[in-house]
Amino acid sequence: MSGFEPYAELDGDYSDARATACPWSVARDLLTGAELYWLSTVRPDGHPHVTPLIGVWADGALHFATGAGERKARNLAANPEVVLTTGNNTMAEGLDVVVEGRAERVRDDGRLDLLATAWEAKYGPEWHFDVRDGTFVSGGRSALVFEVRPRKVFGFGKGALFSQTRWRFS
Repeated sequence: MSGFEPYAELDGDYSDARATACPWSVARDLLTGAELYWLSTVRPDGHPHVTPLIGVWADGALHFATGAGERKARNLAANPEVVLTTGNNTMAEGLDVVVEGRAERVRDDGRLDLLATAWEAKYGPEWHFDVRDGTFVSGGRSALVFEVRPRKVFGFGKGALFSQTRWRFS
């Protein structure tokens, strides 16, 4: 999927008349380079839960980690449907990206080794993880790793030409 180019569609109702659809490569680069993402999950009682976290875009999916007892992990056990967002909090410039998909647990130690290397390359040695029994391990604590393959992604361009692009992955 890393070479896959999804279909981009500009929503004219929410875009400047002169705007064009944002290329997927721009959104993918933002997802790759972002330091912080916001994860939205649903609690078992139906109430929303939103939390900031770090993550890695690799192999066509966004990856994040959480302790098994954390609220987001407990929410995902009941409902794996999520929304991940990133961008900036200004109106005059930038692109905000919203990823909709399903969080699936990554358990393969080989894949986890590759993701641990990517985490450390992106965030530095303080984010070094060892891999053991299908989890990230650091400082005596373990974390579950999830991947979210996009089902649908929205890009909200801001500045002189406001735009709303939707990328479809199926």
